[in-house]
Amino acid sequence: MNAKRRWLLPEAIEDLLPAEARQVETLRRRLLDEFAANGYEFVAPPMLEYVESLLTGSGRDLDLRTFKLVDQLSGRTVGIRADITPQVARIDAHLLNRRGIARLCYCGSVLHALPANLTASREPLQIGAELYGHAGIEADIEIVRLLARALELGEVPTARIDLGHIGIFRALTAAAKVSGADELELFALLQTKDVSGLRDAVSSLAEPLRAAFLALPECYGGVETLDKAAGILPDLPEIRAELDALRRLAAELRGLPLGFDLADLRGYHYHSGVVFAAYVEGSPSAVALGGRYDQVGHSFGRGRPATGFSLDLRELARLVAPTAGQGAILAPWPDNEELHAAVAKLRAAGAAVMYALPGHEGTWREAGCDRALVRRGSEWIIETLKED
Repeated sequence: MNAKRRWLLPEAIEDLLPAEARQVETLRRRLLDEFAANGYEFVAPPMLEYVESLLTGSGRDLDLRTFKLVDQLSGRTVGIRADITPQVARIDAHLLNRRGIARLCYCGSVLHALPANLTASREPLQIGAELYGHAGIEADIEIVRLLARALELGEVPTARIDLGHIGIFRALTAAAKVSGADELELFALLQTKDVSGLRDAVSSLAEPLRAAFLALPECYGGVETLDKAAGILPDLPEIRAELDALRRLAAELRGLPLGFDLADLRGYHYHSGVVFAAYVEGSPSAVALGGRYDQVGHSFGRGRPATGFSLDLRELARLVAPTAGQGAILAPWPDNEELHAAVAKLRAAGAAVMYALPGHEGTWREAGCDRALVRRGSEWIIETLKED
């Protein structure tokens, strides 16, 4: 192999260099500390699982994004996780086995066979929070508030949080007796807001269901969208209940930049109720996705109401204004016990201190030092690093 190519990484896979890695790690600690303060316990699932477990409950939504290989020990097919949420659902269902509420959070790398878009990494650093055991709207309210707080801690201005409800689409397909491949086609057309294709797909449906499907892409905007939808969509009990749930979310989350999008059908085989997507200034794509996914627990043999969200820390870090980290302090060499004591005191106070190994004069600013520990009389003091 050409030596010049040995350092190249696969497409859409990248290193994190010191400045970006520091930004990502700062955000990781900040968000996990906030989750812990809200009672969310940290779990760390494995990177690799048998595909039967890894893809359980996710339907086709994760299958094409999951790297698969054969385990040489068992001969079975394993997958590298493309999403941590199903793993956390497995932990809640079979390892914790709690009767009441479980609040769990996580942070780890996932791997995608294909990038989500042209600029996305295939190795997102996924962080998220999940709430299990409460079927009421209160759990959705808590999760959306926690998401808003996470973005606030990330110091990126939140443009809007769009809310939708997968149950509205399910109610319409049930009333129209649409299922199988036709249902999936409608789902895909609505997800991409392909109005022309949608019009052709519903041409054979009777009114008012035909008009209802065509109206969904137009049900987008502020809280007034919910009243608009109530006037356009069929007066079905399920749709009334789902619009009422969204109205309550709007009332309880007053003060957040909420929007509503009734054609937002991400994760059709995965989500089962309220869904949401958060957008921030400087990014055309959603930076965080979430919603209710009660059916995943059933797939693991223990039905548990569940709602949560996740985001990619790498992507969030790119949107945060860069901050200059505090430079390190350069301690002289050779060292002695008195110098060791001075360095230990500085490190205990939170400073980064590195020893000036001999033979590298003139390179310490490049290594991250901006100050120097020097002896002045009987005292050790810190001065600005002077370097040619």
